[in-house]
Amino acid sequence: MRAFVYVIVFFSFFDLFTQLPIMSPFAESLGATPFLMGLVVGMYSFSNTIGNVLSGFWTDKKGPFRVLVTGLFATGAALFMYQAAADAGSLLLIRFVHGLLAGLITPAAFTYLANHASNEKKGKGAAISGAFVGMAAIIGPAFSGIMANRTNEAAVLGVTAAAMIVLGCMALLLLKKQPDHVLSVQKETTSLRDFFRNTSVLKAFTGAFLLMFSQGVLAYMLPLKVIRLGYDIQTSGLLLSTFGIVAIFIFLSPLNRLFDRLRPEVTFTFGILTMGISLALLSQVESSALIYVIMGLYGAGFAFLFPSINSLLVSTVSPESRGKAYGYFYAFFSLGVVAGSTVTGGLSLTPPQGLLFTGVLLCSAGLFVIIRHLKKASVK
Repeated sequence: MRAFVYVIVFFSFFDLFTQLPIMSPFAESLGATPFLMGLVVGMYSFSNTIGNVLSGFWTDKKGPFRVLVTGLFATGAALFMYQAAADAGSLLLIRFVHGLLAGLITPAAFTYLANHASNEKKGKGAAISGAFVGMAAIIGPAFSGIMANRTNEAAVLGVTAAAMIVLGCMALLLLKKQPDHVLSVQKETTSLRDFFRNTSVLKAFTGAFLLMFSQGVLAYMLPLKVIRLGYDIQTSGLLLSTFGIVAIFIFLSPLNRLFDRLRPEVTFTFGILTMGISLALLSQVESSALIYVIMGLYGAGFAFLFPSINSLLVSTVSPESRGKAYGYFYAFFSLGVVAGSTVTGGLSLTPPQGLLFTGVLLCSAGLFVIIRHLKKASVK
């Protein structure tokens, strides 16, 4: 039933990515001021962080099956609430509820996948799940943009709501509930401090944050750079699709065997350095052809970083604490998205400056990992 859980992962991120093109216009149509529009967009990520952490605790306590099914039905109900949004205030409240409940799904889904994968194939499994995330990133915005033009924003969210309810019903029939006697022995308690004391887990959390920090900056700065170079907004969509297509190709090709053959520290370093160099180059080039090439390079870095941070987490956290670990892990994902656009916007950076700043930040993290590894090797 792993294939079905991959479908759940796809729709969990499809829910996220379908919101990107429509939420600001939706808020504006309800009379939101620019300040409220920003709150409406950011509220989902804020409450999603809380939902991720809660999901982690409940997954370890109740098992991933219960949390996953509850999250699917609850998220479906929250998505239907958008039909009742009458003004910016009610929309803001719905966004909070939606983000909170949607946060239950991802940690439980990835815990289920990790618990049902053999140790020698966890890297490949993480790559396949990354491919479904990438597909959601490509299909979601295109679907919502086209459908919203033909209907309205609430209708788009209604389709996603129906999909979540159907998935919840299918999960009840297809997924196996963890036996109560297995849950009863899961008494290990791991605090956030314990996770941060684990070097591999700390790398996974840092990688998750920086990966989505770069995504937040890219989503904010790339369209502005493209427009200032004289291209239309459609070019931005094609560029973002380019990175997603390259990442999916690596995730699903025989190259995904590398994620089990190489140490995750190696793929982590390669991935984050490749992404950092790509962003630094992107800040300087002005040729559309070169930008496409660089976005492909960024996609390759993304494809190596995502499975490596999953492998670092799964390989060093016991099954009894995986739910909590994934809860914190995806909380850092959500925080990264918010921080990326907020920090670069707050510093009033231009698109080239914002992309260069983020590129240097990612390269610094990669070099720090290399230096730490060399120091440990010299001690031995």
